[in-house]
Amino acid sequence: MPDGHVLDFSGVTKRFGAVAAVDGFTARVEPGVVTGFLGPNGAGKTTTLRMLLGLVRPDAGAALIGGERYAQLRHPLQTVGAVLEASSYHPGRSAANHLKVYAQAASLPESRVDEVLGLVGLADVAGRRIGGFSLGMRQRLGLAYALLGDPGVLVLDEPSNGLDPEGIKWMRGFLRQLATEGRTVFVSSHLLAEVAQTVDALLIISRGRLVFQGEIADLADPAEFATVVDAPDRAALVAAMAAAGIEGEVLRTGLTVRGHTTEEIGRVAAEAGVALSSLQRKGPAFEEVFLELVNGVRTHPSAAGLPDAPEPEPEPEPQAGTAVEPVSAPDAAPDPAPDAAPDAHDDASEAAPEGAPDPAPAADRSFSVASTGVIDVIRPGGDDPGADPTTDRGGAR
Repeated sequence: MPDGHVLDFSGVTKRFGAVAAVDGFTARVEPGVVTGFLGPNGAGKTTTLRMLLGLVRPDAGAALIGGERYAQLRHPLQTVGAVLEASSYHPGRSAANHLKVYAQAASLPESRVDEVLGLVGLADVAGRRIGGFSLGMRQRLGLAYALLGDPGVLVLDEPSNGLDPEGIKWMRGFLRQLATEGRTVFVSSHLLAEVAQTVDALLIISRGRLVFQGEIADLADPAEFATVVDAPDRAALVAAMAAAGIEGEVLRTGLTVRGHTTEEIGRVAAEAGVALSSLQRKGPAFEEVFLELVNGVRTHPSAAGLPDAPEPEPEPEPQAGTAVEPVSAPDAAPDPAPDAAPDAHDDASEAAPEGAPDPAPAADRSFSVASTGVIDVIRPGGDDPGADPTTDRGGAR
């Protein structure tokens, strides 16, 4: 079983002209858990992942995989499985042949192709042309590519995009299974509801800077939460709580108690023989805390980042070629580097060409969450008319 590797971001900075896409980003992703990478569109998620995968060279800092840059990995496909989009396919090629190209390039046995197609539920359509696949099927094929080398690290951008409810549930369980095997699973998303159900740890980025790292339970201060309890015989409940030395505020919906958990209140009521009609924990919602963090209304101690990692060796000059071992591949095979192409939505505001009008100042931007849970940037005066982004691809392609 492959071992996971720690992903270290140490003071990573990337500018595109006057735009700071990523600004001093410092964080650590541990193996054995599913870590979510959350932020609004244009926050710097995809640029950060590109720097991790050697597709964009940072202006400062380092993004390391097990203490090494991606370009220094001896066997990239067997170390890191990465998919940043689901559209890098030849439409006339079958799913099996698409994966065979990468298997041959990385000197992997062709039997591995059938294995990963079975793992992602595409064994029955292995011979079908990819051009006829739905978006959800392409997402599964991208995951199959990421698993081809049986890597210890998985880096996925919006892996649930395009999946139906059954597929989303399957993806959630599959990622958790990979993490329990000791792998490092790093998932970028901007869907709050899905992230809340999938990840164990969380990184939140806004305007290129880290604003939170930790577990979802650590997002808000425990003092912001209260236990709300009620009973048909409210007087008996008040008396039982008073006998236990617990004070509560009587409201129309019940008693609000601070400083005590639902387990403690439930035990007091049970010992007093008081039947409860409601018992719940109330506090700021995930969505509410997230928006306050990315808008700068709320700050979290974890935003200070982690201590700087040891300075790595100087990064070699990028050279043309691929990131994996070059092997002759059949019929005009696509480049066997990670499927990491620019995300037009996520980095639309991260990379502005030289001479383009300056984007709206950070103070004039805010974020909102639609009913679907999608986070987006709101600019004063209407939609952002920004120019097409340019992309720095100084690393391996």
